[in-house]
Amino acid sequence: MLARYSFSLCAGVFLAYVWLIGIVGHAEDGAFRRISLATYQDKMEAAWIGQMVGVGWGGPTEFRAVGRILREDEVPPWKPEMVNQFNQDDIYVEMTFLRTLEQYGWDVSIRQAGIDFANSRYRLWHANRAGRDNLRSGIAPPDSGHPQFNKHADDIDYQIEADFSGIIAPGLPNTVIALGNIFGRLMNYGDGLYGGQFVGGMYAEAFFENDPLKIVEAGLRCIPAESQYAECIRDVIMWWKENPTDWQATWEKIEAKYNRHPDYRRASCMKELANIDAKINGAYIVMGLLYGKGDPDQTVLISTRCGQDSDCNPSNAAGVLFTTIGARQLPERFTAKLNRQTVFSHTEYNFDRLVEVCTKLAREAVQRAGGRIEQDDQGREVWLIPVQKPVPNPLEQCWEPGPVADSRFTPEERNKILYPPGEQ
Repeated sequence: MLARYSFSLCAGVFLAYVWLIGIVGHAEDGAFRRISLATYQDKMEAAWIGQMVGVGWGGPTEFRAVGRILREDEVPPWKPEMVNQFNQDDIYVEMTFLRTLEQYGWDVSIRQAGIDFANSRYRLWHANRAGRDNLRSGIAPPDSGHPQFNKHADDIDYQIEADFSGIIAPGLPNTVIALGNIFGRLMNYGDGLYGGQFVGGMYAEAFFENDPLKIVEAGLRCIPAESQYAECIRDVIMWWKENPTDWQATWEKIEAKYNRHPDYRRASCMKELANIDAKINGAYIVMGLLYGKGDPDQTVLISTRCGQDSDCNPSNAAGVLFTTIGARQLPERFTAKLNRQTVFSHTEYNFDRLVEVCTKLAREAVQRAGGRIEQDDQGREVWLIPVQKPVPNPLEQCWEPGPVADSRFTPEERNKILYPPGEQ
């Protein structure tokens, strides 16, 4: 018990440290990047539209191609009304995290985040489902996402819902990392957590950078370089450079190493069925970004045709790419039918309310990171955002996990959890 208590204390100190650097931060060499409020909001709206487009377009293909490439005729043609995705877990789960931040502020504890997630009422699967069941049974975070209690901890779950972290932390990778250590640990660990921090890091950079490779590299700097997840993304970059015009050749190499090789499936929850490990699906996000070459249609189509979780992956890829473009510059076919009034399922937000809360949280994130809010010579709001050097987490691996923290909810906390484990 003493050893576990010592680990719990050290883990708590570490998480508090990572959270602190994410909030306070320091400008690297005193450097700042500037973005106007209007530009931030334009790109932030595009980030959400991209998620909706990707999941709407790829949705009919989800897990239809396992270990193979989808044929072109298996992907439905885009229709403008497909953008209205209000009942997708790829989108509304992360709004639970936004609501927690909105209600409790940036100093919210991981335990309160766990209570809020435990009280969600939407259907969940895999790491999300196991994590929420753990929380409802009294296992507090971070143990709710630890492999000893969660056999899905390397799965894709936080990766598909981490978009929010970069959207509300423009140019602030350490805030992204810190948000992962609060919300990602509710259900994931190791590569499962790193996938979300990688995705969030790409979003944070996409507010300032248009080059897909540089955006991917920025995401890589947010996770441990020695992790299998980072190895996977480096491999995709290397294979893309070897075959810059043949994405299917790169797909074959990803398939051989990250789907068929047992060393890279050691924590997969389904060995013979669909592969929902974060790594391979993260590779397919990057495939869309690199081979899509900035084209919205090709980015979505390539991420979709790679298969496996083929609605989540194009949702992440399109969200990142659309951030670089901005809502005002998106092709009209992606925005013409956008419904801004319908409330996203199980949330407090319609599209306009979502824009409002993200603006509020992002403004706070900039200030807490040591940035400034100023006015330009025309009285328009401008944010000065410190350039941060990312500080990734220490390496964790789901197949060789560290000790548990022995974290349990108190009786008072358990009284705040309204639903039993197993109930959807």
